[in-house]
Amino acid sequence: MKPAGESVRMEEKMSEENSEEVRLLEAQIERLQAEVTALQHQQQDNHKDITFHLRGQMQDAMSYMCGQRQGGGKEMVLSRLKEKVEELEEDLKRQTQMNGISVDSCITKTLQRSGSELVQQLCVSGHCSKLVFQVEFQLSEVKEGQRSERTITDLNVVMDASDLHNFSSFLSGVEESKDLLLFFRTLRTFSDRCDDRFRTFQHFQEKYPSVVCLPGGCRSEVMTLNHPELPGCVLVIHWSVEVSKEGGVTPKIDLVTKIPERALQLFPSQPLVGAAEAFQSLLRILGPEAAIESVIMAVSLSQDT
Repeated sequence: MKPAGESVRMEEKMSEENSEEVRLLEAQIERLQAEVTALQHQQQDNHKDITFHLRGQMQDAMSYMCGQRQGGGKEMVLSRLKEKVEELEEDLKRQTQMNGISVDSCITKTLQRSGSELVQQLCVSGHCSKLVFQVEFQLSEVKEGQRSERTITDLNVVMDASDLHNFSSFLSGVEESKDLLLFFRTLRTFSDRCDDRFRTFQHFQEKYPSVVCLPGGCRSEVMTLNHPELPGCVLVIHWSVEVSKEGGVTPKIDLVTKIPERALQLFPSQPLVGAAEAFQSLLRILGPEAAIESVIMAVSLSQDT
């Protein structure tokens, strides 16, 4: 049997351990309560964000669904919501057809809301033809009476493509200037010029399969022309789309000849030696498609090839 003093010490030690455990549990409960409170505030901000940009029946319906407003039957609210969503979808479809930009997702997070100032973090992702983009930025709005001023900060643009080396300097300039309108306008023009090249390359590959080769596919910058009876003699059409830092979009098409050294020594005066300069003249006179077809016809040696 343990002495009374030792039993008392053990009880005191156990009491201290229990007290410490209680304090740890209480601290953990406080942290959890703080997290719950923060999440509740974030949910309220999200509800405000949803209804803040909406008007009329759409705002009433979303307020009802978020529990911010009572009254009206659920079926009526859902019916109004469905009608408004269909109207917005039609409007978005028309906008996409006009500007060529398709928005796949838009995530908005409120960072600060105090008095007349609202700061939001936006992440917009979408595509323009085959070009996929993601734009992240902070939008600050300050209201002064009936007027409001919006400012974009911390702009970051990500393009999902491996062959946009001609686009990189422009993107750096856009991130510095925070000019979203310039980005979307240039993206549309750049995409259109890339689509022009794609259609032209695809057309000639289908029309002259024995002469035209696209090593990187129809969306690459390179088309090669070679005749089966002239091994080693290759003409390369290099069609790039240059983008300046200011947003200017310019197609650049060059003809490069790859002729064996032995052939150049045997026939030094043949027209292929000056083919690049002659091709540039054809471009100025005929335009890209007709100029390229003229070169293809010359390589094929027959219109029936």
